[in-house]
Amino acid sequence: MRAWVLLSAVLWYLTGVGWQRSSERTGKGFIYGRPGHPVKIYVKLHHNSPILACMDFRRAKKETVDPTYLWIGPNEKPLTVNDRINITKTGKLKVKDFLEALSGLYTCTLSYKTVRAETQEESIVKQRYDFLIFAYREPDYSYQMAVRFTTKSCEGRYNDLLFRVLKKILDNLISDLSCHIIEPSYKCHFVKIPKHGLLHELFIAFQVNPFAPGWKGACKDSVDCEDTTNHNILQARDRIEEFFRSQAYIYYHDFNKTIPAMHFVDHSFQVVRLDSCRPGFGKNDGLHSNCASCCVVCSPGTFSPDVDVTCQNCVSVRIYGAKSCA
Repeated sequence: MRAWVLLSAVLWYLTGVGWQRSSERTGKGFIYGRPGHPVKIYVKLHHNSPILACMDFRRAKKETVDPTYLWIGPNEKPLTVNDRINITKTGKLKVKDFLEALSGLYTCTLSYKTVRAETQEESIVKQRYDFLIFAYREPDYSYQMAVRFTTKSCEGRYNDLLFRVLKKILDNLISDLSCHIIEPSYKCHFVKIPKHGLLHELFIAFQVNPFAPGWKGACKDSVDCEDTTNHNILQARDRIEEFFRSQAYIYYHDFNKTIPAMHFVDHSFQVVRLDSCRPGFGKNDGLHSNCASCCVVCSPGTFSPDVDVTCQNCVSVRIYGAKSCA
């Protein structure tokens, strides 16, 4: 039986519902340095970094004689080519399968020669470029929702029965998405409607959460499980929105204008997205304005032990992505 049909029957019975982010990217996909100014780059966890060029954009437009490139990693040691680090002969760096611990300051020194045509006199020029690279992940979405139903009275068992039936219907509606309803609550209020008398209404609130028991089974082999859970929670949101739209429709079209005393209040449905970050990640609009919606790895001196959206201060932390103050 379709969910809206089931709730309708109950109501009638009761009376008698990845990408890398940076502003320095060029048309070729390279990110160039800026002399004297660190370039901030955000790389999604378990994805490859963009290609970092060991020169600035103006230098790239000119010929460069006998260039050499030295890349220094966050551990202040020279980077060497391996399965994760790729450095080309022209000094371009790409980091594969980026992890929290790879976050930090990457520095490249470009050395090249200038040659005076008339004397063949050579001189060496050195320029340093700094890149601050941060791992990030998408926030985990959940949705806070609110609806209202009219009722005969604020007393009696029917209100509680409607509340429990509605929760069960919504849970069943989204169970195949590994989502569920949490923190449901309701209160009954007297409402004065313009040009009408007082009405009794149930103010119902609940949260739609993507972590129902067994949710990890939906991730399969995905290392970025938030991609899967966020896709599922968006589908759950859409299903619930459609469910309440159908409630408004059937009461005003299918019952010949005879509306039961307990019914969904049209246009009362409200939804707000709530973001949370995994441990070791947080949001900071001031520090990471180019990735304000991201959960960015906690920097040294901060940590995040739970699913909060902020990294807390801790002077003893010296690593990126700390989950505890130790």
